[in-house]
Amino acid sequence: MFPMAKQPPIVSQTFDWQMSNQTNKQQVWAFWEALNHAEPKDVSDLCAQFFSPDCVWTGPAPIYQLIGPEAISESFWAPLRSAIPNLRRKTHILMGGASSGRADGGKDGRMWVAGTGYLIGKAVNHFLEIPVTAKNLQLRWGEFYRFEEGMIVEAHVLIDFIDWFEQIGLNVLVEPLGVAHVYPAPTGYNGLLIDPQDPAETKKTLSLGRDFIYGALNSFDTIDLSTMGIADFFHPNVKWYGPGGIGACLSLEEFQDRHQKPWLIAFPDRKVQDLDSLVAEGALLAASGVVGVKAFHTGPFRETPASGRLIRFSGLDFWLRDGDKFTENWVFVDMVDMYSQMGHDLFKIVRAQAVVS
Repeated sequence: MFPMAKQPPIVSQTFDWQMSNQTNKQQVWAFWEALNHAEPKDVSDLCAQFFSPDCVWTGPAPIYQLIGPEAISESFWAPLRSAIPNLRRKTHILMGGASSGRADGGKDGRMWVAGTGYLIGKAVNHFLEIPVTAKNLQLRWGEFYRFEEGMIVEAHVLIDFIDWFEQIGLNVLVEPLGVAHVYPAPTGYNGLLIDPQDPAETKKTLSLGRDFIYGALNSFDTIDLSTMGIADFFHPNVKWYGPGGIGACLSLEEFQDRHQKPWLIAFPDRKVQDLDSLVAEGALLAASGVVGVKAFHTGPFRETPASGRLIRFSGLDFWLRDGDKFTENWVFVDMVDMYSQMGHDLFKIVRAQAVVS
């Protein structure tokens, strides 16, 4: 169980965001724990306990947006638990706080809880027509939940389907340049932020994150990687855990050679937008955006030729700060959605490979 954190006394009627954050994290932890043990038939009632009646839930393609707890249960959690009856959650990061996701620097102040890790189990039934195999699965998940008055009113949830496909031998994309299936817990840092964190450390993390996201990343001149000054924000030995299809990069040099160069050849004008959430707590930073980045696909991405289309990227990120640098970055991009916008149906490829096998 999530232990009750020590909280300061209420000395005024003003909003206490830290106390609210602790309560929200407890709620998410309780939902996850209950989901670990719920039968598929019980998931609808469980979702109704935590999600508001008009909650807007955005998931991975091809599920996309769902409204309300019944739809969330029937279209995602119940079928997933039916497909993987022994599904259990391993949580690497749990954090939350007040968001500051506006590009102009304004604090939107909305309260979010974010987490990531693995969903572990063996599939015995199909989920979204993904073939059943004897493999024990470790599915990367990232979840962001916005709270109002004790209920979840907005959610952004991603499962790394490309990594799932690769685990069961379905290669819908060319081999990644990075290392596949690397997604560990934070190194030398407990990512489960159960207790309140030092506000001074939180402030440092948010400041570094905003400078990195809206300063460095958005300053690329479309030609020279050095114009972003990434070395001012990433440690030389940064560990960048990219999504399935891209893979992990285990140093700044690898990150620039194996991810940034091919990515920015394909999407040279990419810009981070106003984010749905940008939250810091202690040394951890997290960001979510259903349309967090926009770019025109004007160059080839690996073996996929330029489509010329405007791509709206759905993604989630987590960073760990040590001193004045980020040392780890856990990254989700909805690759199925991205390729769909470029004109390629990756689930169609999965169905075709399943028929052949």
